Amino acid sequence: MDEFRFEQELVRALLREQHPDLAELELRDVEGGWDNQQWRLGPDLAVRLPRTERAPELLRGEQKWLPVLAERLPLLTPVPVRIGEPSALFEHTWTITRWVDGEPSDRAPITRPDAAEALAGFLAALHQEAPADAPVSPTRGIPLAEMRDAFDQGLEFIEGDANTGPAREIWEKALAAPAWDGAPIWLHGDLHAANVIVRDGTLAGVIDFGDLCSGDPATDLSAAWLLLPEGTANRFFEAYAVADEATVARARGWAVLRALHLIGIGRNGRLGRPGGKPTWEPAARAALERASA
Repeated sequence: MDEFRFEQELVRALLREQHPDLAELELRDVEGGWDNQQWRLGPDLAVRLPRTERAPELLRGEQKWLPVLAERLPLLTPVPVRIGEPSALFEHTWTITRWVDGEPSDRAPITRPDAAEALAGFLAALHQEAPADAPVSPTRGIPLAEMRDAFDQGLEFIEGDANTGPAREIWEKALAAPAWDGAPIWLHGDLHAANVIVRDGTLAGVIDFGDLCSGDPATDLSAAWLLLPEGTANRFFEAYAVADEATVARARGWAVLRALHLIGIGRNGRLGRPGGKPTWEPAARAALERASA
């Protein structure tokens, strides 16, 4: 992904056109973002504009489903409060959301063990049976066997600078575990360090629901290693309570897979390549170590 950026003048013009009561609030650039670019609007709001080909569809999914799901979630989320529609100024939908205060975990890692219970409570609340028209992802919530090529590609990011044996072993155990045979479950779909908010060392919010989908909860449960401090994964699963041994094995496989690809994105940033996120690499390498321990 090229690091294309919109200017504040466009955002201000869109606000004046469609939400004039908010147009004069202070507007500040926000670092980060993948499919969307974000600004903080006043003290309590944020503006998100899509900047990749798939982003408008992802925003529409957030606009439809997140207000419904957020009512039962125990952590703060960027609930859409206003919708921007396509116009002559900007050809896609865009969103004004609630601002979630704190720092992303790739910049301020979670350090407190009680985050295990916070994450477990959030996922237990989210992981309810999804309706028939819930989104389905080609890369999340699906059987791990369909991600073999992605795993092999991910290994290339660490070959030469890390022992790949533990990652391979965990992956093979995950593939051997029985597949999810329950009803499709609501999933966040993209729980990694840049998509959770930290305050005072613990989990305070979850952001970026663009990959919201349905399927195997093991995809989300990989967050036990992707996000939490070393040695707290067991505490997380005890609090979550409903994950069987096979689901935990698949979750650990997802953690290794996700960490490998996040390392690749981070490395691209370190090397100055377009779309790279340099803060992602240290967080992802730490996650891979936790998952491989």
